Amino acid sequence: MSSLRALGRIARALAHVVRGLWIIRTEFGRLSHSQSQLVVREWSRRMLAIMGIELVVEGEVPAHGPLLQVCNHISWLDILVMNAAHPSRFVSKADVQGWPLLGALITGAGTLYIERASRRDAMRVVHRMAERLGAGDVITVFPEGTTGDGQTLLPFHANLLQAAISASAPALPMALRYVDRGTGQRHPGPVYIGDDTLVASVWRTLRSDSVRAVVCFGTPQRAHGLDRRDWAAKLHEAVQQLLERQPG
Repeated sequence: MSSLRALGRIARALAHVVRGLWIIRTEFGRLSHSQSQLVVREWSRRMLAIMGIELVVEGEVPAHGPLLQVCNHISWLDILVMNAAHPSRFVSKADVQGWPLLGALITGAGTLYIERASRRDAMRVVHRMAERLGAGDVITVFPEGTTGDGQTLLPFHANLLQAAISASAPALPMALRYVDRGTGQRHPGPVYIGDDTLVASVWRTLRSDSVRAVVCFGTPQRAHGLDRRDWAAKLHEAVQQLLERQPG
C-alpha cells in the first residue's frame, strides 16, 4: 500500500510541477515581488501537502530584508520546505540546475548558482549577493557546503558571509529538522548524503506518512566588526543551539 500511495503522490506532484512551470513562464513577469513570493509560498505548501509532509514553523518569521538566512542542509527537500515557511532567494550548487523538473522550478524562483570548486565563481556570487541584499532581498545559504545527516552540524564555510558584511546586512540563523510525527525522532526519509541517490531519497519520503518538517527561525545578528570566519563560527553555534532546542 505504501508503494501505491507513493506512485499516486508522484503523479500528483508531477502535475503540480508542470503547473508551477506554467506559472513561472506566464505570470512571474507581471507580478510584484510580494505577489510572486506569495505564489511561491502557496505553491510550496501545496506540494508538501501532496507529498504527505507536515510543516511546522517555530520562531519569528522575518517580515522583510535585507537579510542573509543561514541554515543547516539535509536534503533535496530543504529549498521546498523553506519556501513553504518563508520564500527567499537561495544560493545553491550549480548541479541543481540539472535536476529533472525541480531544477527549472528552483531556477525560476530566482536561485543564484555557484560553482563551489571555483574561487573566481565564489567571488562573483558574493558580489551578486551583496547587490541583492543592498536591494532589500532575503537570501538563504547553506554554509556547510553539502548535506549532512540531520544530527551533526558540519563546519561552516565563511566565504558567502562576506556578502552580508559588504552590504551591512544582518544574518539570521535557522535550523531545519525532519522528524517522525509519532515519535519526534529524526526521520531518515528525506536525508540525502553519501552514496544515497536522489531517486532513493525521494521514494523513501513519498512512501512515508509520518514526515514532519520543522523550520526554526532564530534571532538576527550583525557582524559588529567580526571578520567572516569569526562570524561563521558564531552563526554555527547559534544554528547548533536551534537544532538542540526541544520542539514547541
